[in-house]
Amino acid sequence: MNDVSLTSTPRVRRERPKVVSLTDAAADRVREIMGKAERPYAGLRVGVKNGGCAGQEYILEYADVAGPLDEVVNDKGVTILVEPKAVLFLVGTVIDYDVTRLSSKFTFRNPNETDACGCGESVTIQPAEPDQLR
Repeated sequence: MNDVSLTSTPRVRRERPKVVSLTDAAADRVREIMGKAERPYAGLRVGVKNGGCAGQEYILEYADVAGPLDEVVNDKGVTILVEPKAVLFLVGTVIDYDVTRLSSKFTFRNPNETDACGCGESVTIQPAEPDQLR
């Protein structure tokens, strides 16, 4: 019998890219809103739901707790909880906060977005290819 011991070298994994990121303006506004909330929250939940004339809508809401499968992103002092079913739709998205003379709102710059309705409330998003997650 040969007594061969196998050793393995730990594999160094590179950091995965963030599913979503915030501009400075968006991070400032989220911190301001969360700071004024009636109670503390675990973070900002981001997702996608079916609806609107283009087929899908972005959602932003307070999150009481992180779900067991949520993708947790920490960016610029903000905890973002991405719903598991939305990850492939949001890979590479930058969330911004725009202020104009007539409105202020969060906007999404999503490389997976292929179309939007005229009013800007709904979008069409194609899921990212799995290699974009590496």
